[in-house]
Amino acid sequence: MATHPFSIRLEPILKAEAARTERSAGFVIHKAIDEYLDAKEFKREAIREAVLEAEKGIFISEKAMDAWVEAWGTQGELSMPEPDVFLNKV
Repeated sequence: MATHPFSIRLEPILKAEAARTERSAGFVIHKAIDEYLDAKEFKREAIREAVLEAEKGIFISEKAMDAWVEAWGTQGELSMPEPDVFLNKV
């Protein structure tokens, strides 16, 4: 992939981090951008997968989810609920 020059003003903390890791500020910036793009692609893929899953029409009701969450950290903690809403009956 072709690269293009780009200029940016850096906070002193970024330059200090680069120095601590014995890397250039450009390297640190490049890694940060790579991680940002990876996170964005991870989110896009998670959304695509969620949409495909939702299209199946199988869900857990709000009531069941609320009961599960309210039980977290209590002596009566519940297991994750099973789907109880089926929109696309086969």
